[in-house]
Amino acid sequence: MAAPLLLIDSYSQIYRGYYAIRGLSTAQGTPTNAVFAMTKLLLKFRDEYEGYDGAFVFDKGRPAQRMLLAPAYKANRPPMPDDLRCQLDAIREMIRAFGWNIIEWEGSEADDLIAAAAERFRDRKVLIVSSDKDISQVIDERVEMLVPDHDSKGFHKRGVAETVAKFGVKPEGIVDYLALIGDSSDNIPGVEGVGPKTAAALLNQFGSIDGLIAHADEIRRESLREKIRSSTDVMLLNRKLILLDKTIPEGLALTEETFRRTAPDYAKIQELASKMELRSILRELEKSAPPPAPPSPPRTAQLEFDF
Repeated sequence: MAAPLLLIDSYSQIYRGYYAIRGLSTAQGTPTNAVFAMTKLLLKFRDEYEGYDGAFVFDKGRPAQRMLLAPAYKANRPPMPDDLRCQLDAIREMIRAFGWNIIEWEGSEADDLIAAAAERFRDRKVLIVSSDKDISQVIDERVEMLVPDHDSKGFHKRGVAETVAKFGVKPEGIVDYLALIGDSSDNIPGVEGVGPKTAAALLNQFGSIDGLIAHADEIRRESLREKIRSSTDVMLLNRKLILLDKTIPEGLALTEETFRRTAPDYAKIQELASKMELRSILRELEKSAPPPAPPSPPRTAQLEFDF
């Protein structure tokens, strides 16, 4: 049976670690907090998900189709802090040293690539590491999320039942749910006056945004009825922005080899940890890394004699 996949929304976890741990740097003042946090995460994945294949998936560039639909898409996001940007090369090196591949494609968002990979390998169980609400739309009996706990100490699983418990709708209703309430993290405004409870109630009553638009006259509260009627264009645009694109970009290979993990290169990991002065990581590696292989014995020269 094929190994399950662990797909990591990289920037989601990089930012999480960056803000969770502050004030860590080398003696020369080079910031190392995000590298430290990511290395701790990589050690956790090594210990708890040994039998999984997978990859770290990165956003790259601007998503042209969404920008065409809504030029203000994600316009509210501040630029990456300089003391985080300077750590990205080391983070990528550390990811690869632990045996993970990196997936990215110009103009593609990580969420779309993750959704495409989950769709591509329908014979595998998939765990998606992310805190983004919109990823919940791909959850089913085969695909689950690992969502960071609020205390940043671990993850909890989000499957179908957990999605319903949190949002009040099934995974297949998440796109319409977010289209109603909006998504502030992506600068997507929702329908004025429609919050999570109202959105869930409307979708459970009418089934979808299409059903809601078609039967808006059945909404009992007049003020809400008028808001829905006047927000048809907003809801339909939001749905296009929020719906993840499962199409694999032309030229990007998502094969079994793309997601195959290799054994950690402990010599490289220790070299990087030493360079970044991550002393607690080095101590942890001393306890958990396998000892280096003994040198091969010298080969005995084979001499040929003519008698």
